[in-house]
Amino acid sequence: MTDSIRFILNGEDVSLRDVQPTETLLDFLRLKRRLTGTKEGCAEGDCGACTVLVGRLVAGELVYETVNACIRFVGSLHGTHVVTVEHLAAADGTLHPVQQAMVDCHGSQCGFCTPGIVMSLYGLWMTNDNPSRPAIERALQGNLCRCTGYEPIVKAAELASRSRPSALFDPLERERQDICARLFALQTGDTIVLSTEGRRLIVPPSVAALADLLAEEPKATIVAGATDVGLWVTKQMRDLDPVIFINHLSELQSIDVSDAGVTIGAGVTYARAFDTLSDEIPAFGALIDRIGGQQVRNMGTIGGNIANGSPIGDTPPALIALGAKLTLRSASGTRELPLEDYFIAYGKQDRKPGEFVESIFVPRPAADLQYAVYKISKRREEDISALCGAFLLGLNADGKVDTIRIAFGGMAATPKRARAVEAALFGKPWTEATVADARTAFDEDYKPLTDWRATAEYRQLTAKNLLTRFFLETSGTPQELKRFAVEEV
Repeated sequence: MTDSIRFILNGEDVSLRDVQPTETLLDFLRLKRRLTGTKEGCAEGDCGACTVLVGRLVAGELVYETVNACIRFVGSLHGTHVVTVEHLAAADGTLHPVQQAMVDCHGSQCGFCTPGIVMSLYGLWMTNDNPSRPAIERALQGNLCRCTGYEPIVKAAELASRSRPSALFDPLERERQDICARLFALQTGDTIVLSTEGRRLIVPPSVAALADLLAEEPKATIVAGATDVGLWVTKQMRDLDPVIFINHLSELQSIDVSDAGVTIGAGVTYARAFDTLSDEIPAFGALIDRIGGQQVRNMGTIGGNIANGSPIGDTPPALIALGAKLTLRSASGTRELPLEDYFIAYGKQDRKPGEFVESIFVPRPAADLQYAVYKISKRREEDISALCGAFLLGLNADGKVDTIRIAFGGMAATPKRARAVEAALFGKPWTEATVADARTAFDEDYKPLTDWRATAEYRQLTAKNLLTRFFLETSGTPQELKRFAVEEV
C-alpha cells in the first residue's frame, strides 16, 4: 500500500498525504493553492463557474475533459493532470486564443462565470478545429451566465476556432509528451490508503482489489463520478467514511458491441458512452445529451446512475424498457439480474453486502421494434427530470401489439414498469382507441407525489400524454419514425 495521492497541477507535481475523503478539488485549489480563478457558484455541478480540465491516460493516450471542481473530490485525482485557467496564458502574459476571443467579442461582463466558460471553450478548442454552432452550444450546456445572453460567447468560440497559432503556443500541446511521461510514472499497482483525522480514503488498483475491499468494508461509499455523492457533501454536509474511489479503474470502462447489444462497464461515463449508444440506439443517445452539462457527462457514469437507486435517475427507465441486465460482482463471484428487479423500494436495491455494479448489458432493439425516450423537465438543459418515460413497441402482421415495455422514473419510489398499461395494450390493435382506453391504466400503475419539480396531477397527466405522443409518432411513415428516433426526447 501507498499513502499519498499524486497528480500534476498545471506544471507542478503534487503529492498529498493529508486529504479528507470529502475534500473537493475546488476547495483545494482556492483555499490551499490560492488559484482563485476557479470560482464557486452553485457548489452542485450546475453553473460551471468552477470548470477545470482533468487529463488522464486512456489506452496510452492523454485525454482532457472539462469537470466541475466543486463536486470532484481530490481523492479521485491520482494519476491525473489538473489544468486551471491560470495555466492558459503564455509566460509573458499573452492571452490564449480562447481568452483573447472572449475579450474581442465582449464575451465577459461581470466576469464571475468567465473562467469556467473559458475552460469549457478551451476543452472544445482542443478537440474540434471547426465546431458547429450546436457543438459550441453543447460545450456550454454546463455553464450558466446571467449577463451576456450567450451570443458574444458563441461568437468568441467561433473566432477562437479561426485563431489557431502554432500548436506549440498551446500549453497542453507544448507539454503533452512530458505530461504523458510523468503521468505514466504515477501509475501504481498498489492500493492507496489515507487516514486523516480518523477518516479513510481508499484508491484500489484493480476491480479484484475493489471486491476484496468491499468484503471487508461493505458499508463504504463507492465514488465514481461524484455527480450525486458530491452533493451529499456540499449540500447535505454528510460525513463519509470510508470512501473508495473507482473512476480510474480501466476494467470498469470497457464498451463492447455485439450482435445482441452493448455491454457497458459500470465506470463508463455518459460522454464516453454517447457515440456508441447514439449509433446503436439513437433515442438513448439523444437522452444522454439531456443529462446535465458536458462537465457532468464527463464525470457521471451510467453504472453510478443505476447503483444509487434514485427514482428520478434518467437512464434506468430507458434501460428497463430495453430489457437491460446488470452484472453484480463481489469477492465471491458475479451474478446477473434484470435491471427492473434491482430496484426494490425507495433507497433499497437488490445489492448484497460487498456487491457492486460491474457492467450493464443493453439489448439492441430488433429492427421491427419502435423505441422512444421522453425526458420532461423545467429547463431543457441541465435539469433533473420531473418524469422520464421510455417505450418499446412491436406489432405483429395484423397490426396488433405483441411486444410492449413501458417504464417511468419520477412516478414512484423506484423506476418502474407500467404493467397495467402494458396489459391493456398487449394483443390489441395499435389504434387511437386502444391507446385512449389504456391511458386509464396509469392510475393503477402509479401514485406519484407532489414536489417542487411537479405536482402529482401533472405527472400523471403527462405520463398519459406521453403514451399518446408515442402512438402518434409510431403511426407515421418509416422515414418519419427514423427522424423521431434521432431528434426527439
